[in-house]
Amino acid sequence: MWQVSKGATLRYPQAADPDERRRRFEAIYTVNCGPILGYALRRTGNGDDAADVVAETFLTAWRRLDDVPSGEDARLWLYGVARRVLANHYRGERRKTELADRLRADLAVTCQDPEYTGSLAGIAAAFGSLAGADRELLSLVAWEGLGHAEIASVLGCSRNAVRIRLHRARSRFAAALSSQHDQPRPALAPIANGEAP
Repeated sequence: MWQVSKGATLRYPQAADPDERRRRFEAIYTVNCGPILGYALRRTGNGDDAADVVAETFLTAWRRLDDVPSGEDARLWLYGVARRVLANHYRGERRKTELADRLRADLAVTCQDPEYTGSLAGIAAAFGSLAGADRELLSLVAWEGLGHAEIASVLGCSRNAVRIRLHRARSRFAAALSSQHDQPRPALAPIANGEAP
């Protein structure tokens, strides 16, 4: 039996039987997945985006199964849903592109500053000149934000050994930075975890 909802759209009565709902959805999916995928592929830049559009379209169909018309009208309804999903996708892509362009422009201005690029090059050279163990230890503190006890667990040594190794690694890094004679020695950043060296 049909029910007429607001906006004079024909609706299926809500199926009380979950198996009946599942079968109806599977039938709609089986018949319409290929055409909806083709629709999405022709309008997106790659297969991953098209797959996302198809997934979102059929998720909407599952959630609003009682609103999906029967027969060929189901495909038209799904095209309408896919069209709205694509519109949201394009808006998101446009926002990402605008943000990336803005960041690229900001970085271009920043990276043209010779003092900044020289300083970064000096820091990178000093860091690269360290032994692998020193680089790893300093990275665990600066990049991962780990404390002495956590580093000890990662490295499989005592906390006291970490303190000693970290002190030595920082000293070698400071010496490497100061040997970059064409750049002023930058101040070392404070310890992220609040522990003294």
